Amino acid sequence: MTSFRRHSSLVALALTSTLLACSNEKTPSAVAPLAGKITIDGSSTVDPLSKAMAEAFRETNPSVQFAIDASGTGGGFRKFCAGQIDIAGASRPIKAAESEQCKAQKVEYLELPIAFDSLSVVVNAKNTFVDCLTVKELKAMWEPAAEGKVKQWNQIRASFPAQPLALFGPGKDSGTFDYFALAIVGTESSSRGDYTKSEDDTVIERGIAADPNALGYFGYAYYQANKDQVKVVAVDNGQGCIVPSAKTVADATYQPLSRPLFVYINKAAAARAEVKAFARFYLAIDSAKYVTKVGYVPLPPSSLVAQNTRLDKGVTGSVLGGHGSVVGVGLYSFDEDERERIRNALVR
Repeated sequence: MTSFRRHSSLVALALTSTLLACSNEKTPSAVAPLAGKITIDGSSTVDPLSKAMAEAFRETNPSVQFAIDASGTGGGFRKFCAGQIDIAGASRPIKAAESEQCKAQKVEYLELPIAFDSLSVVVNAKNTFVDCLTVKELKAMWEPAAEGKVKQWNQIRASFPAQPLALFGPGKDSGTFDYFALAIVGTESSSRGDYTKSEDDTVIERGIAADPNALGYFGYAYYQANKDQVKVVAVDNGQGCIVPSAKTVADATYQPLSRPLFVYINKAAAARAEVKAFARFYLAIDSAKYVTKVGYVPLPPSSLVAQNTRLDKGVTGSVLGGHGSVVGVGLYSFDEDERERIRNALVR
C-alpha cells in the first residue's frame, strides 16, 4: 500500500464515525418507526448476506418485512429491470444489455459494492490427491473444448488417478458462472456445458459432498458453512498455491478469483424510508460483522465512506462501466480516490 493509500485510509477511518453518524441522523428510523416491505432477488452468493443483514435490521425495525429470493444474478436483474423488486443482489457488475433493459423500463439504479468474495474451488472432503490446481489446469477442465473429451482426472494431471471427473457448477443465470468463466477460461459465459448445473449453491455443495470424484465452485460462504463436507482447493496463478481467505483477498494474492459483491437499489424504491435505511445498513461500519460471519470480506472504512456518499447523493449507473464481470478489482478499488484509476485500468 502506498503512503498516500495509508494516509487516505487513516483519514477515512477518522471521518467514518462522523459521516455515518450524520447519515444516521437523516435516517427516518431516528424520528419515526420504519415499516413496509422490501423485495430482494438475485445472486445466490449474495443471498446469505442479504438474509443476515435483513435479520439484524429487523431487530430494531420489526415492522419492516422482507421477501428475499435467489434466482441468480441474471434472473435477479431481469426482475429488477422490470421494476418487480426493490434490490438485486449481484456477484458481478451489471451487463450492458441488462442496463439497457433497465433504461427501457425507466428503472434507474444505484450500484453499491457491499463485500468481497474469494470464489472457491472445492472437491469432495474425501479427496486425497487434489490440494492445489493451476489456472491452466482449471481452464483445461472448464473450457468449451473440454466438453465430451476431458472426462477423467488423469487428463488434467498425469499423477492424478484414472477416475471419472464429475463437475458441478452454477448455470448461465448465475453471476458466479459469468465471473468464473472470464477469470479462468478468458471469456465471460464461456464454459463446457456437460456438467451438473444449478443456480442454487446449496445444490452444488450437496452434489460435490455426495461424489468422491467431484469438483465444483461457488462463493466462499458456502464452503465455510460446509467445511466438513467439501475441501477447498488452493489456486496457483503463477505465484504459488494460494487458498481463499480474508487475508489473501486483502493482499490481492488470491487472483483471479477474488471479486466484489454488489446490491443494486432501484432509485425510485430508495426514496422510501425503509429501503434507504436498509441500503445504509449494508454500508454501515457495524454491519461488517455480518459480512465476516457469513464468510465474506468487508469493505475497508474508506470505501464505505465513499459508497455512503454516493448513496446519499443518489449517484446512478455503474462505476465499473456496466460491461459485466471485471477481473482484478481489489479491496481498495472503491475508495473515492481510486475510482478514476479503476476506469482507466479495468481488465475485462
